[in-house]
Amino acid sequence: MESNDRGLWDYSDPASGADLTGYSVEATDGGIGKVDEATNEVGSSYIVVDTGPWIFGKKRMLPAGVIDRVDRDDEKVYVNRSKDEIKDAPEFDDTMSRQDGYRDEVGSYYERGPAGSRGPTDIDPV
Repeated sequence: MESNDRGLWDYSDPASGADLTGYSVEATDGGIGKVDEATNEVGSSYIVVDTGPWIFGKKRMLPAGVIDRVDRDDEKVYVNRSKDEIKDAPEFDDTMSRQDGYRDEVGSYYERGPAGSRGPTDIDPV
């Protein structure tokens, strides 16, 4: 199933929604940290990535829809964003993670899609 066929907050593969805590996270241009938290709420799933020293121990929320695939053997989650795109995303705030305004901000950021590509909400011109 392609990303345009699912929501930004849904896993492309329902099996991806199993417990991913502790898995390494690979951006399109290298490792960015480990999964600190993963949720499996229909239409509202995400992972929280602890970036460790890479961006001074900051965390980032990534909607489940940016996950390309999960390698269970190597315990890695591959996302379709670059390190810089993740670094520039809104900082994770655990106190606000369940509030609509915060999720709207994170969702708007990631809906733009990978740099140089069209986001999932773009419509083809007629």
